[in-house]
Amino acid sequence: MLDKGEGGGYDGPHVTSGEHGGEMAENLNAQELLRQISSGAGVIYVVTSSERRLEQMVGTCASRIRDAGTPLIWNCADGLSRDGVLIPDTGDPLTALTLALEQPDARILLFKDLPCFWNDNPRLVRRLKELASGSRGRGKVVIISGDDSRIPETLRGELLLLTQGLPTREEITSFLGQLREREPLLNGLCAADPELLPRLVLAAQGVELAPLERAIRLLRLSRAPDGGDVIRALFSLKRKIIGDSGIMEFVENDVDASQVGGMENLKQWLLRREKAYGLAAIGSGKSLPKGILIMGVAGCGKSLFVKAVAAQWRLPLIRLDMSSVYGGLYGSPEASLQLAFRRAEAIAPCVLWIDEIEAGISSQGFKSEGGSASRVLGSFLTWMQEKKAPVFVAATANAIELLPAELLRKGRFDELFYAGLPDGPGREEIFRIHLARQGVSPSTYDLPLLAGSTRGFSGAEIEQAVLAGSFDALSEGRPLARQDLMAAVSRTVPLSVTMADQIKKIEAWAFKRAVPASGKFNQ
Repeated sequence: MLDKGEGGGYDGPHVTSGEHGGEMAENLNAQELLRQISSGAGVIYVVTSSERRLEQMVGTCASRIRDAGTPLIWNCADGLSRDGVLIPDTGDPLTALTLALEQPDARILLFKDLPCFWNDNPRLVRRLKELASGSRGRGKVVIISGDDSRIPETLRGELLLLTQGLPTREEITSFLGQLREREPLLNGLCAADPELLPRLVLAAQGVELAPLERAIRLLRLSRAPDGGDVIRALFSLKRKIIGDSGIMEFVENDVDASQVGGMENLKQWLLRREKAYGLAAIGSGKSLPKGILIMGVAGCGKSLFVKAVAAQWRLPLIRLDMSSVYGGLYGSPEASLQLAFRRAEAIAPCVLWIDEIEAGISSQGFKSEGGSASRVLGSFLTWMQEKKAPVFVAATANAIELLPAELLRKGRFDELFYAGLPDGPGREEIFRIHLARQGVSPSTYDLPLLAGSTRGFSGAEIEQAVLAGSFDALSEGRPLARQDLMAAVSRTVPLSVTMADQIKKIEAWAFKRAVPASGKFNQ
């Protein structure tokens, strides 16, 4: 049946495939699509964000099947077409499907807008069910494209459901190589800078090929074009894609480790990884660690350190909003989580920041038999264990006692850290950082005295004390004085006082379960 060997030629984009109601493990390329067609699949539904890439892959498959002919393609605006020639009076989907099945020299049929019609057209659904069962297909296969994985109840279990992912690194490399041959400006830039093409491939991950091509062509409009213009345009496009997804946020980030006070153990962990693997290997994703979980008291710099990690390793920072996972706008919570994982893997290498992870993955939800939180936990643990893409997971948690034991066992993360209230030297460093941000010299202040007066303060509370003191001085038109800082400190009731019992419980829980970020638990 196959005219050309399945091992030869272009493999096409990878996609994740699965039967409706049961996921298949392998990633689908043109070879796997050929295998599914050869196995007798009558109706295949492909969830895709790029009809153009899907059409190219279907054409590749048709060219490898003996006597398959050129695919017939249907959309709701033009009806059926073949090789660009329209077939009149085929705008109705049922009419088009019936006519396409009668064409003896067309074995593969691609229907682009069919999901828009199958919810209120029982005759169309009946025909699709007959095709899926093989009773009316006459050896043909109907490939349906759509952007939503939801299928009518009457078709559940009848269709083969596939999900086309974003372009892989190999596909982007091939596409840029072809584009380089057509665009003299890009060819000249790549010739002048041999490292530009690999950097473009890295920047383009998570972006469809059409926007990538537009970004390259925009170089013509630049007065002094360089590769940096394209990379900046691609990162801007990524921010929009991630923002439009609603589940995740592309975080603008210019933080570095020098802006984090205390946390010597965390900084040492970061430094040791850089020395072991090299900053270039980490930034390219070749030697990216698995991830870390930072637990502890609110306001002690957990989120700040995650930003510092991403900036230090020159990786994009993506924040996952667990409340959106449970919002229902993108299907079930586990489906939303899988969508977030696919996005992160497509953009990889990157840092996936899961803030307040206990809001979506907790022991209470896990104990709820059959609850969505239990399925979310299972999906998360499986992905953490099996992910191959270079995604560094940086999770933060405040209510650490809510985290299930399955999440905390060794092997899920590279290390578990506890970020407690800063010690004396840590508080001095925090004062030094925030005083410098206010444009004053920290050396003119008695930092040991300020650190001693803020025993039990979190980093966030010290920052607010500096801001409050600076505001008082500014309102009176004079420089910031030590008395302003001491007055602001005296007006602050820290969390260590208002939540003393809870913080003691957190420290007792973390004592033998996590590595202290600052070297010790007691202050």
